Amino acid sequence: MALKKYKPMTAGTRWRIGNAYAEITSDTPEKSLLEKVKSTAGRNVQGRRAMRYMGGGHKKMYRIIDFKRSKKEVPGTVASIEYDPYRTAFIALLHYTDGEKRYILAPQGLQVGATVLSGDTVAPEVGNALQMKNMPLGTNVHNIEMQPGQGGKLVRSAGTSAQLTNKEEKYAVLKMPSGELRKVLINCYATVGVVSNSDHSLQSMGKAGRNRWRGIKPRNRGVAMNPVDHPMGGGEGKASGGQPRSRNGQYSRGLKTRQKGKGSDKLIIQRKNGKKLAK
Repeated sequence: MALKKYKPMTAGTRWRIGNAYAEITSDTPEKSLLEKVKSTAGRNVQGRRAMRYMGGGHKKMYRIIDFKRSKKEVPGTVASIEYDPYRTAFIALLHYTDGEKRYILAPQGLQVGATVLSGDTVAPEVGNALQMKNMPLGTNVHNIEMQPGQGGKLVRSAGTSAQLTNKEEKYAVLKMPSGELRKVLINCYATVGVVSNSDHSLQSMGKAGRNRWRGIKPRNRGVAMNPVDHPMGGGEGKASGGQPRSRNGQYSRGLKTRQKGKGSDKLIIQRKNGKKLAK
């Protein structure tokens, strides 16, 4: 991926670092794979604001992504690499030999004209989806299932990948992007490769208006509020507000928020901080 640094022609372009979209080959999406999604602006079914700082933004259509890769042993040819407004990664449009079209997450290095497959006997090549028991150790994977047939749930954002480090009787051991070592059932499907658009995190908006186009409103700091509005509000002058915390008083540093005794604890071998869990 290539980044584009803009010349400081205006205040908004002075600090802007954008995506050059060098990998994108088409700006017209496949109409049969589009869906309307009504913007909620952070409101719940009662119309009350459940999430702050959301609203507005440009209209956009949802692209239906094939996370299950359920079309087994049918070759699909990459017709285009496209931008998806609902995710950080790029997507690839596949034309299957039986005439069906589907979108998948585009891995790095996938080119237009390449052929990808899904199935139990396919080769572990970039873009192919297969069970982890059929992959060699050290393979980088993304779009990983947590239960067989469920569809990919893990490692789907731009530039991420998990590494297959070990195979046990029932489980594959994955090193997650966070550094966590985790077991996943070995007959779950995953896609080979690293997710595209790896430089996404290096972009700089340049101006607040670009976030408004994305439907993100300005966020007011807690220390700038009154005591009635936020635990960190009030005080004389520029008071720091003490320990950083959320609007409902939950500490943002050091407080463990993971549910104790969670069912998947037994599948985590080592936390991202390097601590091994007691067996």
